[in-house]
Amino acid sequence: MQPARIAELLAPFLGGEQLTTTDFDNISTYIDILLRWNARINLTAIRDPDQIVTRHFGESLFAARHLFPRSSASSALKGSATLADIGSGAGFPGIPIKLWAPGLAVTLVESNHKKSTFLREIARTLILTDINIQTARAESLPTASFDVVTLRAVEHFDQIVPTAATLVAPAGRLALLIGEAQLRTARELLPSHTLDTPLHIPNSSSRILLITKP
Repeated sequence: MQPARIAELLAPFLGGEQLTTTDFDNISTYIDILLRWNARINLTAIRDPDQIVTRHFGESLFAARHLFPRSSASSALKGSATLADIGSGAGFPGIPIKLWAPGLAVTLVESNHKKSTFLREIARTLILTDINIQTARAESLPTASFDVVTLRAVEHFDQIVPTAATLVAPAGRLALLIGEAQLRTARELLPSHTLDTPLHIPNSSSRILLITKP
């Protein structure tokens, strides 16, 4: 996919922020590998490249710019923050967030062996450093050990959200990319968390970003 087309499609999600030429090249390479692997294993139900950009990369980068604003002195941009992406699947939102904030130490948690093998190929091809791929369940990770924990498009939402919350460090954040209909459930599952105002994701009538703090 041409980087110029990717840039055009991502513009609504970036809020005026800019990606580098290398970022767009990496996203183009990522899409090529994703489409090739998707012919063998089911990584994503979305097959159209334009929709992959908007639904997967756009949503992930929307979360990235709200979690790690480039206008601030974000520690992630300087290389001292940690993030765990639970049920990472095809790598969203964890890998696009890593592209946005290269200094971030990212752990991708994916229990499916084939999907975790795909994640390793992406990390290797894009030459991503300080990225740890765990073929494991979230329950096996040490509690209160990540500055940010992300969750998107996971099965058994009501079971995994409380587990994900236990992984957040005391001053950390839990970021949920969910449908608006799941907001009430999220509130019920996180009674002790402070919830920010939900942010509506561009080009979507029902998708939101919900950031919470313990």
